[in-house]
Amino acid sequence: MPEGDTVWRTAHHLHAAFAGTELTVTDFRVPAYATVDLRGQRVEDVVSRGKHLLLRTPDYVVHSHLKMEGAWHLYRLPRPRWRRPAHSARAVLENADWQAVGFSLGLLEVLPRERELDAIGHLGPDLLGERFDVTAAVERLGRDPLRPVFLALLDQRNLAGLGNEYVNELLFMRRVAPTCPVDEVDDLTGLLALAQRVIGANARRVERSFTGSTRNGEERWVYRRAGLPCRRCGTPIAEGDYGDAPTRERICFWCPRCQAT
Repeated sequence: MPEGDTVWRTAHHLHAAFAGTELTVTDFRVPAYATVDLRGQRVEDVVSRGKHLLLRTPDYVVHSHLKMEGAWHLYRLPRPRWRRPAHSARAVLENADWQAVGFSLGLLEVLPRERELDAIGHLGPDLLGERFDVTAAVERLGRDPLRPVFLALLDQRNLAGLGNEYVNELLFMRRVAPTCPVDEVDDLTGLLALAQRVIGANARRVERSFTGSTRNGEERWVYRRAGLPCRRCGTPIAEGDYGDAPTRERICFWCPRCQAT
C-alpha cells in the first residue's frame, strides 16, 4: 500500500532521472489535461509532500497522488516494456534518456506553479520533510483532544505521510489503544519521534518492516494479522472497522492485552 515512504522513494528516483533535464514528451491521459503540452519545460525538481508527489518546472507543477493502486514507473529509453497494462497509464513523461509512466494514479493534475498550495496547502508537517516540525504536529493533533488517536494520526491535516498500516503498527509499538483520545496519550512527541524514525528507515529500503525483520511474514506486529497470536504476549490480534463516519471507516488491528485502554 503506498504511504509516505513509497511516495518519498518514488520522488527520489524520478528526481534523479529528470531534474535538470528538458521534457521531450508529455502525454496526460485524463480529460481535463489531455491537451496540456509541457515539452521544452525544464524539470527543476521532483519532491514528495506526505502522500503527494510534485514534479516542478518553472511554470507548472504536475501533482499526483497514488491513492491505493497507483505507481510511477521509470523505464530506460528507447524501447521500454511496460510492467502494467497500457490502459492504466494516466501520464507519460520523457526526457532524452528516461520515460516515466504514472499508472492507476488516484489523482493527476497539472497546475500553474503559483497554484501549488491549492494542492498541498492543507497538509500538516511532513514526517519525511527536511524540517519536520514535531511541535507543530503535536499542536495540530491537540486541536481535537477527544478525537481517537487512530483517526487523528490518519488525518493528513495533522501530519502528512502516515497511512493505515503505519498507524496500526505505531500504536502497537507504543502500546496505545486505537480508541485512546489524543489528550490521553502519554507522550505524543515520543510517538511522533518513533513515527519519523520508522518511516525514515523504510523510505530508504524496498521492504517495509516494523519489527526489524524483512523476512516474509515477519515484518509486522499487528497489521493484517487478525486472529494470529501477538508477537509479544500471545493474545489473538483483534480487528475492527473504525472511522469518523460509516462511509469513512478504516480497518484497525490491535492487541487487546498490549494495547488495553
